Amino acid sequence: MYLSNEGDIEGIKELLDSGIDANYRDIDDRTALHVASCQGLKDVVELLLEWEAEVDPKDRWGSTPLADAIFYKNIDVIKILETHGAKHPMAPMHVEAALEVPEYEINPDELDFTQSREISNGTYCVAMWRGIQVAVKKLDDEVLSDENQVRRFHDELALLQRLRHPNIVQFLGAVTQSNPMMIVTEYLPRGDLRELLKRKGHLKPATAVRYALDIARGMSYLHEIKGDPIIHRDLEPSNILRDDTGHLKVADFAVSKLVTVKEDKPLTFLDTSCRYIAPEVFTSDEYDTKADVFSFALIVQEMIEGRIPFAEKEDSEASEAYACKERPFFKAPSKHYPHGLKSLIEECWLDKPAKRPTFRAIIKRLESILHHMGHKRQWRIKPLTCFQKFEHKKKHNWDVSSPDGSSSGSHL
Repeated sequence: MYLSNEGDIEGIKELLDSGIDANYRDIDDRTALHVASCQGLKDVVELLLEWEAEVDPKDRWGSTPLADAIFYKNIDVIKILETHGAKHPMAPMHVEAALEVPEYEINPDELDFTQSREISNGTYCVAMWRGIQVAVKKLDDEVLSDENQVRRFHDELALLQRLRHPNIVQFLGAVTQSNPMMIVTEYLPRGDLRELLKRKGHLKPATAVRYALDIARGMSYLHEIKGDPIIHRDLEPSNILRDDTGHLKVADFAVSKLVTVKEDKPLTFLDTSCRYIAPEVFTSDEYDTKADVFSFALIVQEMIEGRIPFAEKEDSEASEAYACKERPFFKAPSKHYPHGLKSLIEECWLDKPAKRPTFRAIIKRLESILHHMGHKRQWRIKPLTCFQKFEHKKKHNWDVSSPDGSSSGSHL
């Protein structure tokens, strides 16, 4: 045990050659493999396994070499033990009593991944569950030792359980009592808004306004939900999905947080796409739901312009530009912006968060814009319809008064 702790390869070989059992246990039922796994000594681990050391022995506390390696974040040792068939410890959210198992718990055996494929840049994959396609987000075994990843998984799950709205992706259940842990949501086969914008470029004004309304309604629900309001913090086109009816749903709450919860660790560029993030999220310890309003403005402008905000800049440069009070230019022809939409966008990305409108106010403005567009369209159609009716009536009178098709000045 001492030699394993010290990483003395030659000394260990000597003992093993002399007949010492590779599975020798001390008073706490710990083996040399436990010790080497704790210390991250991969050469010792490989040697012990070559001498047929048991890969999953449990000490008096129920811990295995793999569990120890995971706890001490010894990645190389984890990989070696996994290669030799070591089983992962219980999921971090595992409960012992059957009555404590959450209602949302899904039996992993019910999930069929035989024809699975990745979606959302690999964050989710498609699987079959009880005869329907679902989207599954896995917390892979290799990140179980990352406390931040496990905490985020737990936080995202806690948020999803509370959400029920037509413009929010529907949570179906989760796997938390075994590894890998998983979150299961509805699958929307029409893809995300990012894919649509890449394919079509700019959208028709009426479509853009209707989509903006869908997003605003979903976000208003998050911001006004009973209990603690929720800040999304990663509102961008790839996190907005399209359903079969052509409506949009807000998705991906991996970095979302409750307004009342103080953050242990600030959001970083690695956590999210900073191109759509309000400047105060990166520059201030305190921010509120108005950060999502800023992101919303950029998305609405992109739907009309057909290009990402500050397309000529890198993500980090775009973030710096926002902090310097720069905003993307309006390059599309004015006729592409329905009356009132451009001014709404400008209000939504104001530098001072307190001056930005709430999503409830945004919904009213968008409904008014959409109504005005419909009224304007009717005004354009009616004169044309009247003219067509007049022409039809004139032709009819002409045919009645001149059966042979000849014309007469008196008929005019």
